Amino acid sequence: MARLVLLSGPSCAGKGPLTKALQRHHPELAAPLTQLILHNSRAPRPGEVDGIDYHFRPRHEIERLADSEGFVACDVRGDLQALELATIDRILESGSDAFFEGNPFVPHLLRQEGVLDRYPALTVFLSPLSRDELVYLSDPDRRVDLGRFVTDVMRRKLLRRTTRQKTHLSQPDLANIEARASSALNELGYAHTFDYVIPNHDGEDSENWDAFYYPVGDAFTTLAAFAALLAGEVPDSVETWEEGLVPSAS
Repeated sequence: MARLVLLSGPSCAGKGPLTKALQRHHPELAAPLTQLILHNSRAPRPGEVDGIDYHFRPRHEIERLADSEGFVACDVRGDLQALELATIDRILESGSDAFFEGNPFVPHLLRQEGVLDRYPALTVFLSPLSRDELVYLSDPDRRVDLGRFVTDVMRRKLLRRTTRQKTHLSQPDLANIEARASSALNELGYAHTFDYVIPNHDGEDSENWDAFYYPVGDAFTTLAAFAALLAGEVPDSVETWEEGLVPSAS
């Protein structure tokens, strides 16, 4: 039965390379997935293609879509994104799975709007930290500011990714990195609403995805876990998080 598949997590958690690795190493599992293409107010990143990654449009155009019937829209770290809901129906009616890969704000919006209640769904959250690590860091005796800790983890990942993409970073690049890194803890607060959480330390900044053709390290484990979930199996490496493990998302 065709279903809605949501793969989400903070920026630079590894969602993009995981999707590419699935296509390369598990084409039979990737083939049924048809990507949902959202409208996005931001400019394309290096290598992104209009109409394939997103429909890149001026913000005022997406604001009009947000006010139109049949669209849902939300702010995503300062960018405005919109999805035409009929796209989900068209994909599912064709027999394919409707696949979303991106931020957790859109899945949260789909839950709020009751969209996830209308379709069979598999929801997976990719986290830069495991449940055990979060419990360890949250122990008051360690006096760790979890927000600053998570922000620093993601800032380093985003700096490595963006430097690899652009070599020289502008002031807007640095501001964008800071906005994304600062949002990560809030986004982890949505993880408990997903069916499964896959801990993954090899984010988009890691060469473990493709430097050796075959994934190694956490990239290997993450790919194996996601492939198993798509195949209807639940491997030991995946987690389910309880509400309150991290501060509630706003």
